[in-house]
Amino acid sequence: MTEAVAKVAGRAASIWITGRLAIDPGEIHESFIRAAGPGGQHVNTTSSAVQLRFDVRHSPSLSDDVRARLERLAGNRLTRDGVLVLHAQGERSQKRNREDALARLVALVRAAARPPVKRKPTKPTKASKQRRLDSKKRHGALKSLRRGQSHD
Repeated sequence: MTEAVAKVAGRAASIWITGRLAIDPGEIHESFIRAAGPGGQHVNTTSSAVQLRFDVRHSPSLSDDVRARLERLAGNRLTRDGVLVLHAQGERSQKRNREDALARLVALVRAAARPPVKRKPTKPTKASKQRRLDSKKRHGALKSLRRGQSHD
């Protein structure tokens, strides 16, 4: 499959996301469906599209903070029950669609595993302060010109 999955004695080993985080392949459920779109008879006769499901809320592999970030990153790919659903149908081959779906899952969990970088507060530069004040002066001058005229 991908580099994240290693086969051990005919059984899939853990899917390593980072050096410390791994997902058990038993937590991932795949179903195969017919792909939509162009492809002629091939599309109509083979179930090459993959629907990958991963239960984010009940996964023992994820810590609470990774779970929360993954739910936020998943967006509308997450069901109400907390199941992440990924569809892959871009390839003609079921095997390549499986690899694509798994690679996307690994990338999503890897992004969620990265803790957010806290913003370092900075002060505005002297030039930006001056630009702001100049803009305010121009705007004020324009308004004072409007105020000076009377329309009787």
